[in-house]
Amino acid sequence: MIEKLVDAFFGCRHARYSFPVTIRGAKRRPQAAALTGTYVVCLDCGKEFAYDWQEMKVITSPERHRERLAELAKHAA
Repeated sequence: MIEKLVDAFFGCRHARYSFPVTIRGAKRRPQAAALTGTYVVCLDCGKEFAYDWQEMKVITSPERHRERLAELAKHAA
């Protein structure tokens, strides 16, 4: 919890990202790619974030990803 507070005041703003990377096959996936299979990396601090190709957005929390999947399921039905 203290780490989150320190990051909020002094941490990286994650303003610059790498190009989205998708890992195929049985290779080891980073945890950030576990949600969508695609991830981006902050070029300043190296933190990995899940990436949604459909929305072309970085997923900042798994809860937002689940909400988005629920919305897509409603529209498809």
